[in-house]
Amino acid sequence: MNLERIIAVRNNKTVYRDGDKAIKVFDAHFPKSDILNEALNQARVEEAGLRVPKVLEVSVIDGKWAIISEYIKGKTLEQVMAENPQDKDKYLEQFVELQMEVHTYRAPLLNKLKDKMSRKIDQTGLDATTRYELHTRLDSMPVHNKVCHGDFNPSNIIMSEDGPYILDWSHVTQGNASADVARTYLLFWLNGDIDGAKKYMQLFCQKSDTARQYVERWLPIVAASQSVKGNPQEREFLLSWVNVVEYQ
Repeated sequence: MNLERIIAVRNNKTVYRDGDKAIKVFDAHFPKSDILNEALNQARVEEAGLRVPKVLEVSVIDGKWAIISEYIKGKTLEQVMAENPQDKDKYLEQFVELQMEVHTYRAPLLNKLKDKMSRKIDQTGLDATTRYELHTRLDSMPVHNKVCHGDFNPSNIIMSEDGPYILDWSHVTQGNASADVARTYLLFWLNGDIDGAKKYMQLFCQKSDTARQYVERWLPIVAASQSVKGNPQEREFLLSWVNVVEYQ
């Protein structure tokens, strides 16, 4: 297996291309259970009918676990947006429509979003009163069973010749789509694209006929749950949203 051509480097993992295969190699300390769960998640959304690279193999390479999938030729939507800034609004609209399409799918064996967020809230290190408030708000939110990517952003979409493919399903759950939207909104903020965040929120609410206030009710919950594994700067930013009651 050829691991000479690097196509992406991310936290705790490196992705290589070997012909028609993409090989995601994880650092040696990365939990094996998380790697196997990611491969299982990807297989489940593939079986649900979503356009994702097919999982071909889970293996150990030089003592490190790896997920081997189809290589999808193309640029990420993030690259396309950067190369064509004049068309960003058009691509952002496509981005929203693709996320809405994801939410039409069902995969009953995926973990439940509310269960995952409840566990994460307990791991935040926040005081008991804040955790109680977050759990109370989470419990009050409607239970849905839509496929929620959990890390839906332009860098995880490959624009291929035969249409877009969605990558990185390690955080996928089934649950309320508005929680998934809240996460994407925060990702735009984390990337410093405040204008993009606002346009994204407006577009999604308009196209899906969802009240903005409904999505915003998820923001403190999502920010708290996502803060657990973030770096110190990201954690500080996310926790700043936890106690925000009204959004401008």
